[in-house]
Amino acid sequence: MLARTCLSRLPTSSSFLLIRHMSSAPATGGDRTVMKVSSKTSPKGEMGQKYLASGKQVSMRLWENEKPAPPQEATTRDYETVGYVIKGKAELKIEGQKLTLEEGDSWLVPKGASHTYKILEDFTAVEATSPVGYAHNRDAAPKK
Repeated sequence: MLARTCLSRLPTSSSFLLIRHMSSAPATGGDRTVMKVSSKTSPKGEMGQKYLASGKQVSMRLWENEKPAPPQEATTRDYETVGYVIKGKAELKIEGQKLTLEEGDSWLVPKGASHTYKILEDFTAVEATSPVGYAHNRDAAPKK
């Protein structure tokens, strides 16, 4: 049985409906929710990220065709981030280290680590955050 449920509103003006699959099999414990989110219609955050599927403890976002630009000021976040480069090239400065991120690379930004990104070539990447990055305004753009 399929049911459409508005599970949450993300920090955007767009409506965000998710499809939940309710299994007809008896629950054997745990959350049996299955979710599909299309990046074509998913809402955008204030820094240009597209919000993808999210659960109770983890969320995904897509940075799509980000153009080369100077780095933002370094920031810290109260969530952990892992990412994977689909295409392009960027530089991640994190806690005194400089990492070049290229197609096929993955990375980790630990919770609370001071970091900034510089896009060097048109860049597309997927990130996952835990806990959920957009909850409680955790994903807000750095203040200037």
